[in-house]
Amino acid sequence: MSTSKLCKFIVVAWMFVGLVMSIVFSVTASAANPQVQAGDVIRIILPGEASLDKNFEVDRNGRLILPEVGPIMVSGFTEQQMQEKIRRELSKAYRDLAGLKVLLDERRIRISVLGFVGQPGEVVLAEGAGVQMAIQAAGGLRSGAQLDRMQLRRGDDETEVFNYKRYLDSGDLKVLPRLESLDVLFVPASPKIGNVAVDFDPKALNDKGDAAEDRTAVKVFGEVYNPGSFSFKESATLVDMLMRAGGVTRYASVEQIRVIIDGEPKLFNLKRYLDTGDSDMMPRLTVGTTVFVPKQEEEIKAGANTVYVMGEVFKPGAYEGNKNAGFLDVLANSGGPTRFAETRQIRIIRASGSVERFDLQSFTEGRSAKLPKIAAGDAIFIPEKTDLNEKSWTKVSPNRAVKVMGEVNRPGRFEWANEMNLMDLLAHAGGPKPNADMAKITVLFSDANGSTRSVNFDLNAYLNGEISNTRMPRIVAGTTIMVPQLPDDPSDNKSQWVRQRSEDSIYVFGQVVAPGRYRFDPSMHFLDILAAADGPSEKADISNVRISHRNGKHAQVSKLDLAMYFETGDESLLPNVVPGDSIYIPEKDRNWLSEKKERTVRVLGSVNKPGRYRFNDDMTLLDLLAEAGGVDNDGFPEKITVVNLSCCKDQARTFNLLEFSKTGDFGMLPVIRAGDTVYIPSREESGWHKARQGMEDVFRIVTISALLGFL
Repeated sequence: MSTSKLCKFIVVAWMFVGLVMSIVFSVTASAANPQVQAGDVIRIILPGEASLDKNFEVDRNGRLILPEVGPIMVSGFTEQQMQEKIRRELSKAYRDLAGLKVLLDERRIRISVLGFVGQPGEVVLAEGAGVQMAIQAAGGLRSGAQLDRMQLRRGDDETEVFNYKRYLDSGDLKVLPRLESLDVLFVPASPKIGNVAVDFDPKALNDKGDAAEDRTAVKVFGEVYNPGSFSFKESATLVDMLMRAGGVTRYASVEQIRVIIDGEPKLFNLKRYLDTGDSDMMPRLTVGTTVFVPKQEEEIKAGANTVYVMGEVFKPGAYEGNKNAGFLDVLANSGGPTRFAETRQIRIIRASGSVERFDLQSFTEGRSAKLPKIAAGDAIFIPEKTDLNEKSWTKVSPNRAVKVMGEVNRPGRFEWANEMNLMDLLAHAGGPKPNADMAKITVLFSDANGSTRSVNFDLNAYLNGEISNTRMPRIVAGTTIMVPQLPDDPSDNKSQWVRQRSEDSIYVFGQVVAPGRYRFDPSMHFLDILAAADGPSEKADISNVRISHRNGKHAQVSKLDLAMYFETGDESLLPNVVPGDSIYIPEKDRNWLSEKKERTVRVLGSVNKPGRYRFNDDMTLLDLLAEAGGVDNDGFPEKITVVNLSCCKDQARTFNLLEFSKTGDFGMLPVIRAGDTVYIPSREESGWHKARQGMEDVFRIVTISALLGFL
């Protein structure tokens, strides 16, 4: 080799070595500084900021969502580049970033797993995870997934089809593609499962075969559990085919199985074959054989000794018996009534067309000792309980129904039995609601002529033992029970007045919180109805309550000092209030002209509130002055005058309030009676004030005279 060629070779060799070294260096640098991708976990450390000092995940768009600054694109960045960008974005919202550190904490990939898997959707896996880990994270494969045609889609144009079944058979990881972040793994469905989503049974599918095998398959249908087309096998017998179809049902006619072999129909008696074990009876199957298992048709029984049992029994049908068979014999032969049977309303339909009713429950409880006689041709019908389904008027005839309406928990139309009473019926309807007026239950009876009469029943009195069972209304079929409603809100009960009779109401007027008209129970007393009206208001004069009694021939008015009752607790002070009465509570400061002068005391002069005041014997002059607001600033309390109205002549005496305040001697207080007058003079009317005024006048005259003499 010449020197020039040797030099050229050396130059080319060095260029090749340099290229290889640059590639190795690039790969090494890339491995040392990995780029951020979707799914990676980024750790941000910023002391003092709890909202930032934690892990963040890169979303499928390659962004980090950080508080205060929002989304930041970091996909494709190295760790150093990502830290610089995050620092720039955070500096817009935070001042002190001296302790900020941004680390690529965990490498992960974000994969979308779609198709025939348990939970299709997006999964996040550790870097390096394979296809099997992605399928497991998506809930595993569903029955019917096609394993040999799985797809891996990367981007918009790149799609790779791989055979996952080959990996399961061999364990060769080279068969599986390598996953990258944002890849889409699609698992298709097998074409054998059809177009309808059903539970997939691979074994049954293999037995039945697909459309290409229909010409050679053995078709089994009729009274078998799994009818269909089954793949033909040379060694398979007719019994094998029936077993592959799940066996025959209990309705199958096994003596009349029809088999079509090569276009020739044959009958096969499975019962006889099982009894004898004769293999010559077994037809030899060929491709395309058709097997039909018919339904067993029972022979219709009829005759002179046949009795029919229908309805809610375990084995309804026609039964043959002897002439001595009775009702219970036939009923026991049919398995007896089910738990849904209404045994109180059994009907025996005679051969002549007449209908006889029988209460089996009453017979079993010993209340009835006579069983109906059963003859040939009779039919026994046991109906279903009406409360098992939606209540229907077609199930209960009017001559054995009772209607319950109003404020009960389950109003409706109920079947009636004579051994029940009103309490049984209310309990069957769920009992009264909390807002039911149990003292005014109305029971409406109707007779054959179409006329009606109503009876009121006080359930509260019955529950309290005030009414015995003998006074409870006797309920019969066709009766209507109405349970009325109490007013919804005692403070706003005017909407209930239309449904409320005045004879059942108490009227409350005047100074109460909620005046109005109230439904009243006679067992309640005065305080109950006053409490229903939310009690007296702050302006109420509870010492002068008036009660108007309207329930007698002539109206009467009684007075009540409710304040006295609250002080003494004497129950005899409370009046007897009955429905129809009215209660009036006046206002404290009402017009004084409405009071007679003989029942008031006049307070005049220098007081803050002069006027007429109601007065009773329990009050003193001090109470009266306090009610009048006390002596004003111009008053002269040393000369208070009290004018007494007596039988013989009027008397007047003075009272020194200041002297009383110093001694506290209550004996100094003058006696006050209704009709008296109390006068408090002003200081200008006192003798001292007049003397001082005179001296001031003399002093002015002297002063003026001296001044004139000086001038």
